[in-house]
Amino acid sequence: MTVILLLSILLCISLSFAIFCYSRLLAVRKQLIEITEALSDIQGGNGNRKILAVHNDLTAELSYQLNGIVYRYEEQIYQLKTADEANRQLMTSLSHDLRTPLTTLIGYLDAIKKGIAGPEEQADYMETARLKAHSLKDYIDQLFDCFKLNSGEFTLTAEEIELAELTRNILKNWIPVFEENQLQYEIEIPEQPVFINADPDGYQRIINNLIQNVISHSHADKLTFQLYIKETAVIIRILDNGIGINPADLQHVFDRLYKCDKGRSDKGSGLGLFIVRQLTEKMNGIIDVQSEPDIFSEFIIQFPAFEP
Repeated sequence: MTVILLLSILLCISLSFAIFCYSRLLAVRKQLIEITEALSDIQGGNGNRKILAVHNDLTAELSYQLNGIVYRYEEQIYQLKTADEANRQLMTSLSHDLRTPLTTLIGYLDAIKKGIAGPEEQADYMETARLKAHSLKDYIDQLFDCFKLNSGEFTLTAEEIELAELTRNILKNWIPVFEENQLQYEIEIPEQPVFINADPDGYQRIINNLIQNVISHSHADKLTFQLYIKETAVIIRILDNGIGINPADLQHVFDRLYKCDKGRSDKGSGLGLFIVRQLTEKMNGIIDVQSEPDIFSEFIIQFPAFEP
């Protein structure tokens, strides 16, 4: 009797276990069907579709990993679409920013060749053509820098540089330009050496681009340049009293091809400040901008100070 009871209990346990396993198998089969349907939906272009799972499901880990793959895939698609849109904007900008000055340049040269410009006008025409050619070259240089930065081909050689003397030499070349544009200037650079670990040519491009931005776009009559050490950082401030930047534009001024529309000059490629930010960050620096319309604009750069 005891044996029969024991066998009955074992049979009940076996049946219960079999039923349990079968139910779990059905649940797994249902989940796999749902996963297959979800993947088919995602493959059809529905990137918002997610595979649902409860944390104690047998397929939960598989569902989480698949969701992660789908998320990364959608992120890559988004980045490709963003890059494609940026390239479209770049081509549109190229067609305008290259064709317009080139057409003007050709027009002046043709006028000289055909004798349309008289002897007194030829010198003016030649000077205008020369300036247009230099402007075109500057734009092409910035364009190539932009391409190199995006492709990772732009190489910077970090080395110990003495910033105070280097900055003085850079600004010395701008003094005639300031005076020609009737731009008052104040330059504050410490007498003692200031060291950072950076690329000298990259630093020079940053400063030149920022000053050129003031001259070309700000309509300012005063510029203040400061270089000083604050705690463990080297600070560079470039302040002007020009037309400023609208609040809606502030967060975009470092974007590639972005041009401030209201109250700003229509000159420029939309690449200068983008290159400034890229170079600054590649040299472990930080750049920020502050502005109030019709009052001031201020660009602030921080580099880690270097102890020689």
